[in-house]
Amino acid sequence: MLPFIRSDLARLAAYTPHPEAAQGSTPLHTAQELDRLDTNENPFDLPSELKQKLAWTYQEMIEANRYPDGGYTALKQAIAAYVNESAGLSGFDATHISVGNGSDELIRSLLIATCLQGQGSILVAQPTFSMYAILAQTLGIAVLSLGRSETDFEMDLVAAQAAIEPGVPGQGSSSVPPVRVVFVTHPNSPTGNCLTAAEQSWLESLPPQVLVVVDEAYFEFSQTTLVGEVLQRPNWIVLRTFSKAFRLAAYRVGYCLAHPELVATLEKVRLPYNLPAFSQAAAHVALHHRHGLLKVIPEILAERTRLISALVQEPKLQVWPSAANFVYLRLRGSTPVEMAHFAQALKAQGTSLRQTGGGLRLTVGSQAENTRSLQRIQSVLAHRSTSVST
Repeated sequence: MLPFIRSDLARLAAYTPHPEAAQGSTPLHTAQELDRLDTNENPFDLPSELKQKLAWTYQEMIEANRYPDGGYTALKQAIAAYVNESAGLSGFDATHISVGNGSDELIRSLLIATCLQGQGSILVAQPTFSMYAILAQTLGIAVLSLGRSETDFEMDLVAAQAAIEPGVPGQGSSSVPPVRVVFVTHPNSPTGNCLTAAEQSWLESLPPQVLVVVDEAYFEFSQTTLVGEVLQRPNWIVLRTFSKAFRLAAYRVGYCLAHPELVATLEKVRLPYNLPAFSQAAAHVALHHRHGLLKVIPEILAERTRLISALVQEPKLQVWPSAANFVYLRLRGSTPVEMAHFAQALKAQGTSLRQTGGGLRLTVGSQAENTRSLQRIQSVLAHRSTSVST
């Protein structure tokens, strides 16, 4: 390792996206394309007429030699209007919103604003979105992890409260600063469960010096939100994204809703011009045409129901309910290595899913993708049974 690089980074692994995203597809033993159901993307691309509109915008409205709008006032106003409309509220305006190059950038800015220089650690319940811990570790911030119930994936609230309370061994010491940020995902990834009433009650009980981050990346699928809490609690922030329901994963647009003072702080630590002009244009177009874009949500939810209904019929699988655009499952009585072999066998047949959190996460794809994937899952399970019996 080069001598000028922080020694603790040697213990970390870089986040690795699926290789198909960069190369189109991996070679298969058949001529079929890979069904990429491993990153919770929307299976539907932008309609061609919106792509044409964006192409015109790029050609006629964007000056490549000029920096993009660095204040994002118009985009923030459009986001505020959408949030108010979708939540039946009227209290959000541009001062409550910060935008980022994906939600990942906003998470990193939050960590910089709260926990650097030994001023705090973060609390997460595993399994959950991996980037909370990854980004904290890259900044040298301590991560405290909790377990979850194996039945409904509710976080261990006894352990959570113990981690927050003063006097916990290690808390406030030079090695483990007090918890400054609690990250929760609603609904959670990879398990698909929404926050329970008990979890929400615990979050509401946290003292004002603890920031509660509620990641609602899958809000449009769950239609369950805690965004109204932001208007009542200065120590709450909600993260959202355009990557999922709005079909803009390629453009990397995330946003958060928070108290104006917190938003002003995030503006201090973010990079200037962090959202390219074309990404801003894509977000504007998506919001303007939101009713048309979001019409596919019922179809995705119906396909989710179809997937779960079929998967629960397989006695070798344990399948959980989901409020998001993915399904979480495990092979009964299998080790992580055996589940990895199962995932590899599925990929060889043409379906890529994600092994994470002690199980497998399958994105809800198009009807055709889901039908193929169910057939492949049944085929691999049947082959596995034959191999075990022989």
